[in-house]
Amino acid sequence: MPATVVLLWLANIVLDTFGQLSFKAAAAAPALGAGLERWKAMARRPWIWIGIVCYVGEFLVWLAFLSLVPLSEGVLLGSINIVAVMIAGRIFFAEKFSPLRTLGILLVASGVAVVGLGG
Repeated sequence: MPATVVLLWLANIVLDTFGQLSFKAAAAAPALGAGLERWKAMARRPWIWIGIVCYVGEFLVWLAFLSLVPLSEGVLLGSINIVAVMIAGRIFFAEKFSPLRTLGILLVASGVAVVGLGG
């Protein structure tokens, strides 16, 4: 795989993961209220805006990545984002891994490795 493709793929993983973590941080704050008040409170938090910026960046990186790889390969390689987000959730938000979730992580990571090595 060319270096440009690998760098775009890694940038996509980082931007998606950081975007998800930012949205979780914005939404997980206690005492944000309910309904419209909750949304207004989240809109005032910098984390929501950081998440939006990450997603815009990810969109642009994803387009560049897909312009260089076949769609079927790109989508499969992109699924590693699920694993990255789950691991980051465990690290930063102390989310739990059940045995089935751990098996899912291993299966997704194995599938991505097979696609990456076979491409």
